[in-house]
Amino acid sequence: MYGKTVSYAIKGIDAQQITVEADIKGGLSKFTIVGLPSNSIKESRDRVSAAIKNSGFKFTTHN
Repeated sequence: MYGKTVSYAIKGIDAQQITVEADIKGGLSKFTIVGLPSNSIKESRDRVSAAIKNSGFKFTTHN
């Protein structure tokens, strides 16, 4: 199943529009974050994993 939503990120005093796309399919638990190769993108992987687990969902990554 494919899903798409729009959100905003604060950049300085401006808001920057961000499009979030997700594809859900059967198999092993896994997610991939794409974007600019900055530290914030790399660190967001840990934040997303923590948010999923703290929301009460069972999630084990197999990346």
